[in-house]
Amino acid sequence: MAEEDLLGTVVHYYDKIGVAVIKLTKGVKVGDKVKFVHKDVSFEQGIESMQLDHVQISVAEKDQEVAIKVDKKVNSGTLVYLA
Repeated sequence: MAEEDLLGTVVHYYDKIGVAVIKLTKGVKVGDKVKFVHKDVSFEQGIESMQLDHVQISVAEKDQEVAIKVDKKVNSGTLVYLA
């Protein structure tokens, strides 16, 4: 993946609810397709919902920490790219 496609990094994962908290390095919106990459594991998915401070949002900006429902378990340090 190209460095300019990097959206952010997973800083926390809530396994009971399947939600990743991502520190963004650029903006993202609901409907975007993203790719999670950590070591030799990667998967793609669309962003169906996103929250900032427990409030539903449709657009997030650089430097925000947003919560996104994910299809698979992710670890802290997982890189998130625009797919």
